[in-house]
Amino acid sequence: MGRSYATGKRKDAVARVWIRPGSGKVTINGREMNKYFARPVLQMVLAQPFSVAGVTGEFDVMATVKGGGLSGQAGAVKHGISKALQLYEPTLRPALKAAGFLTRDARVVERKKVGLHKARKRPQFSKR
Repeated sequence: MGRSYATGKRKDAVARVWIRPGSGKVTINGREMNKYFARPVLQMVLAQPFSVAGVTGEFDVMATVKGGGLSGQAGAVKHGISKALQLYEPTLRPALKAAGFLTRDARVVERKKVGLHKARKRPQFSKR
């Protein structure tokens, strides 16, 4: 079908990403990238895989993303784009791998413990 699909994950966010040759148009959940990710930092995160691989503006991206916040969603889409690029053009793998874009960032929020206020914050100590 002339396109590539991959799943990207980051924190609680999961992104389904399709890429195909085109003009560099990025659509997330049916909206343009700069409408969905209004912060320039998040738009820069999405552009990283293309700049590292040296294929800026050569692929159209269509992604659906669920869960987490905007930062996690941007990371998930970035992970998905990187995996899809590598599947579409295997020669791009070394550059993406060296940049660390193919590795799923395993850091997630630590769970709250019983008897504590948060994951590690303890109640104030009272001497008497």
